[in-house]
Amino acid sequence: MAAAVAAVGEAAAAAAAAAKKRGASRSWILIDASGDERVLDADKYAIMHRVDINARDLRILDPLLSYPSTILGRERAIVLNLEHIKAIVTSEEVLLRDPSDENVIPVVEELRRRLAPSGASHLDGKDNLSGQHDGEGAEDDESPFEFRALEVTLEAICSFLDARTTELETDAYPALDELTSKISSRNLDRVRKLKSGMTRLTARVQKVRDELEQLLDDDDDMADLYLSRKLAGASSPISGSGGPNWFPASPTIGSKISRASRASAATMHGNENDVEELEMLLEAYFMQIDGTLNKLTTLREYIDDTEDYINIQLDNHRNQLIQLELFLSSGTVCLSLYSLVAGIFGMNIPYTWNDDHGYVFKWVVLVSGLFCAFMFVSIVAYARHKGLVGS
Repeated sequence: MAAAVAAVGEAAAAAAAAAKKRGASRSWILIDASGDERVLDADKYAIMHRVDINARDLRILDPLLSYPSTILGRERAIVLNLEHIKAIVTSEEVLLRDPSDENVIPVVEELRRRLAPSGASHLDGKDNLSGQHDGEGAEDDESPFEFRALEVTLEAICSFLDARTTELETDAYPALDELTSKISSRNLDRVRKLKSGMTRLTARVQKVRDELEQLLDDDDDMADLYLSRKLAGASSPISGSGGPNWFPASPTIGSKISRASRASAATMHGNENDVEELEMLLEAYFMQIDGTLNKLTTLREYIDDTEDYINIQLDNHRNQLIQLELFLSSGTVCLSLYSLVAGIFGMNIPYTWNDDHGYVFKWVVLVSGLFCAFMFVSIVAYARHKGLVGS
């Protein structure tokens, strides 16, 4: 019986492992330059062989591991790890991980729209503004495929982080204003959670900004992202006829080489390290992500100002309590003196002057009360004169 139960357990574990492996192997979607897309049933070794990257680069895209935002340029591919966007871009195709994720679905749709062939995108507008669309089509052809894919991913991540920042601002500013008007445990806990979320979001935005800034500061890193230029250089007659066959199974290699040659014609005839086109692309999204970071910085300053204001309010309340304690202590001292006089005259000791002098009681009570009141007023006046209490 035990052996049968163990066998059933092993079978279930094997089935779960196989299902997990199948799920992991089908976690990539491929969109090529011709607009075709398909879900790849391939493991990490097949992906590594297809795009010619090593295991260390592919490990950056593992969703189970925590890696900072990274843009790596390799010989035949660009490795992108931008928050939830984990992609590999070559000169003629894009491989995007976890296409069923709710945050990745809009990226996939935008890639379908932006990477579609120019003829298909201009089909609907052929009757209207045909000349303008033809000009835009020629301009699209001059833009390398990898830059169009990179632009989609950068636009998606910048828009995503900006939207998260806008949502945080929408929740934070009213919460901070409510906290300044009423300091309570509920409002304090709400602001604490918002501040924690702002800190995490700021770190994410800072990582993307730092990666773009690092790319902009290094022309060699930007030159490594020109995959079409490398492909055109390796396929040109000048480079020799013994160039490697990078994409033997690709049906669009001929057209892609032609487009890449046209795309990099200016730089091939001039300086091969010219990165002006990519630099302008990165600068645009660097300014956008920097603006998002400035929003978060402004929000942090507003939170700090609110904290300072609350601390001032608490200090003011604390000072008021100290003043009240001073008044009560002064009154207690005066009443203690009054009680001392009453205690002295209340002793059961025979005095000769106490006989037939009943009016003395009234004078003692009156003088003692006036003296204690004068003493209390003197203490308060001295405290006000020294600035110990408010006026």
